[in-house]
Amino acid sequence: MSPPQPPSGAARAGRALPQAAAALVVVLLLLVIVRLPWAGDLGMHAATIQRLSHNLFHPGNPLVDADTPSPYYSPWMLALGVVAKVSGLSVFGVLRIAALVGLTLLVTGVWRYVRTLTADRVAPALALLSLLLLWGPALFNWSGFLGLNSLALTVSYPSIFALGLTFHFWAWLTRATREEATWGRWLWLGVLWALILLCHQFTGVVASLGGLAMVIAARPARTALLRPAAALVLGMVLLWLWPYYDFFSLFSAGADLEAIHRPLYGHLAERFGLVLLGVAALVLRFRRDRWDPLALFFALGVLMFAAGGLSGHYSWGRALPAALIPAQLAAALEVVAAGRRAVRVAWACALGAALLVGAWTQVGTLGYVTGKDALPSVVAAKYRTPWVGYHWITPWVKYGDVVMARTMPARQIPAYGPYTVAPGYPDVFLADAGRREAAVARYFAAATPAAERAGIVREYGVRWVVGPGSLAGPGLRQVTAGPGGQVLYRVVP
Repeated sequence: MSPPQPPSGAARAGRALPQAAAALVVVLLLLVIVRLPWAGDLGMHAATIQRLSHNLFHPGNPLVDADTPSPYYSPWMLALGVVAKVSGLSVFGVLRIAALVGLTLLVTGVWRYVRTLTADRVAPALALLSLLLLWGPALFNWSGFLGLNSLALTVSYPSIFALGLTFHFWAWLTRATREEATWGRWLWLGVLWALILLCHQFTGVVASLGGLAMVIAARPARTALLRPAAALVLGMVLLWLWPYYDFFSLFSAGADLEAIHRPLYGHLAERFGLVLLGVAALVLRFRRDRWDPLALFFALGVLMFAAGGLSGHYSWGRALPAALIPAQLAAALEVVAAGRRAVRVAWACALGAALLVGAWTQVGTLGYVTGKDALPSVVAAKYRTPWVGYHWITPWVKYGDVVMARTMPARQIPAYGPYTVAPGYPDVFLADAGRREAAVARYFAAATPAAERAGIVREYGVRWVVGPGSLAGPGLRQVTAGPGGQVLYRVVP
């Protein structure tokens, strides 16, 4: 028998290309962290760190001046609060540290988990590219969803930290189901599972569905289920003991949470159409192995997503990554797992084309590093401008001051230390949230009498108002103007 031939130059280049592309994407995300573009929930997480850095044990509501618990007070945010308190760094500096830790956990977690599915050295790079680029022809950004543009905007969020831990959790769990894992290892998995759920509840659901699929795929004997059961019990006890909020009360969250998640069920083909390549790969994997963990994981994710849409529990749509992640991983793995070389080449070409489409959809992400003006016009058209922020009010508005502001400003102002009258996000623990929102609406209504506005100001201890220039009137003194025609007013007697 003749010795095996070394791979040709073309073959070596073909294997090096995904690794080089994945490395470039990671470098891009590291440069994004330096800029830390602001959109979505960044203000909420900054406000959470603000409260914890001032009072680790009794921080109160992160957005309004009220003594309530909050699901944002997770173990990870507590650690970041300690960093802010000890180091004296600004909350945005601490969020950059959080982003670096989260990205590191994510990249290493994907690498470790993919290595439990295949020994091929190029597979982790292909998997990372698929997770970030295999989405759809329409841009989609949401916390806990791993599209490149979405990750660039949410890389400092607890959801990314939790997703990174989740991939490590799956890697450890897969190995534990294949080996005679000790009691200690299983109990550690229970601790890690509870940590993920506490840090980001929706990602915890995804982690749980994936973990369930992996245990089912292993088909353990009944006697071997004692250790996983003990891990589950330990995790539940830790969830119950967490002192900063009642984890299990989140199951009774109100209608506001459902309404805000309803858009997850729209435009599915445009947002996720490229993932169909991964679904085809899952079909092939299922035909080869009826107990394939990725196929089972996908099935569980689809069932939960569909159940949420049919029942009106739209927050269950946050489980959609439980369907997307296994499909994206399957698409990448088929390039190295398909039988004949010709089939693998065909899969590589199909995946490469899909990744190029996904990359073009999200090419505006480059602007978070270079700025829009440095982009070619065709790329700049795909750029989504980040939020400006409210640093312009900080020379006057101090920590703990109450600011009257509408919803969008209220999503950013608490990041700098002040409170707002109404929270910018749904808050399941704030009993008078509806009353506060109504008060804000009345205050800014043109027909509201000055006396009623003054009563609202007294009731909520308002010291500042951020609103349009047309708001000027009795009881307000203009202090400074900001972007978009906004004005900061001081409340005066």
